[in-house]
Amino acid sequence: MYQLAPNIELLFTEAGDYHDRVRAAAAAGFTAVEMWGPTGVDAPSTPKDLPALKAALEETGTQLTAQLAEPRTQFMIPPWDHSEFFRKLDEGVEIAHFLGTPRMVVGSGTGFGGWKRQVQLDKLIEIYQKAIAQIDGSGITLALEPVNVRVDHPGSLLDRTSEAVYIARGVDSPHFGILYDIYHSAVEGEDMAAELANAGSLVAYVQLADTPGRGEPGSGTLDWAERLGILRGAGYDGPIGLEYYPTVESEASVALIRAVAATA
Repeated sequence: MYQLAPNIELLFTEAGDYHDRVRAAAAAGFTAVEMWGPTGVDAPSTPKDLPALKAALEETGTQLTAQLAEPRTQFMIPPWDHSEFFRKLDEGVEIAHFLGTPRMVVGSGTGFGGWKRQVQLDKLIEIYQKAIAQIDGSGITLALEPVNVRVDHPGSLLDRTSEAVYIARGVDSPHFGILYDIYHSAVEGEDMAAELANAGSLVAYVQLADTPGRGEPGSGTLDWAERLGILRGAGYDGPIGLEYYPTVESEASVALIRAVAATA
C-alpha cells in the first residue's frame, strides 16, 4: 500500500492553520503530509509557524514528506544571479532537519529565449551539482520537478520527464533525483510507463492530481488503478503527494485514491 501525503496547502484547509491541518489529516488516518515553501517567500506559499508545525507533526507521528526549496529561482533569466537560491538552500536544509523532512523539491524556472535548450539543460546540471556539493552530508534529497507548460506553467524550461532525468543523470548523486508528477506528465501527453522505465531509480518522489482540472482523483479522466499499477510495476514504493485542488470537502476528496492505493 502506498503512503499518501495530503498537501496541506490545498487539503484540510477547513481545519485552520497548517499545524491544525496536520492534526486533521492525522485524524483522517494519514501518516504523512507535504507542503510548499516553509517561509512563504514564494507565492502562493505562505509563512508557517515552524515550531507549531513541528509540534503537530511530533504529536501525531506524522511524516512531512516534502517541502519546496525557496526561492523558486529564475535560473536562466539574466543577470543569472543565483546567490539568493544558494543562501536560502542552507536555511531550507536547516528547516527540513527541524521538521524531519527528507526531501526538498526544486525546479528549473522559466526558459530563456536567448540560449539553446541544450545549453540551458546543461547549465541546470552545473547549478545542481553545486547545490548538492553545498549540502553534502545533510542527508536531504533534492527532487527536480518538471511541470506542464500547456495549462499551469507556460514558459517553464523543464516540462519533460526525460529532460529532468537527463539532468539528474548529469548531477550524478544519490541525493538528487526527479519528482514525477502524474498530473503534469499526463497534461503533457507523456507515456507514463515509458517515462518511468527511462527514469528507473531516479524517481525520488511522486505527486498526483486528476486531469483535466487538477482536482482529486475521480474528478477527471485518468484511470487510477492503471496509473498506480504502472507506478508499482516501475518499482516505486515511496510516498505519493496529493497535490490537487479539491472540488469537494477534503476528507471526501481522498476516498477514491485511498481505495486504489490500498490495493496497489
